[in-house]
Amino acid sequence: MKESEINFRIQLDDQSVPEQISWSATENPNEGIEETKSIFIGVWDHYHKGLLALPLWTKDMDVFEMKRFYIEIIGSVGNTLIEATGDEKMAKNIEGLCRVLTKDLQEELKAAEKQ
Repeated sequence: MKESEINFRIQLDDQSVPEQISWSATENPNEGIEETKSIFIGVWDHYHKGLLALPLWTKDMDVFEMKRFYIEIIGSVGNTLIEATGDEKMAKNIEGLCRVLTKDLQEELKAAEKQ
């Protein structure tokens, strides 16, 4: 049997706020530890039938980056939903939501640039 491993290292400040997030994986095509500003880990709790979520981000992550990150997470869920369930209707609804959120974010960015 083949094994794969993913590891995260979180460096925290005195108030336990992430200052640096690094990750490594056995299947990572880029060798070594990679730095990132945010991670979102979702695990299915089969006992309680719900999501166990672990969202973390560094304090230097820009708000607009964070919003884009979440839009991309939602979009990724829509893409994998088709593979996992074959439910194209739900995937299209998620895709539509991502389009709306992306348009809203683009408008926010334009407004912020004008200020």
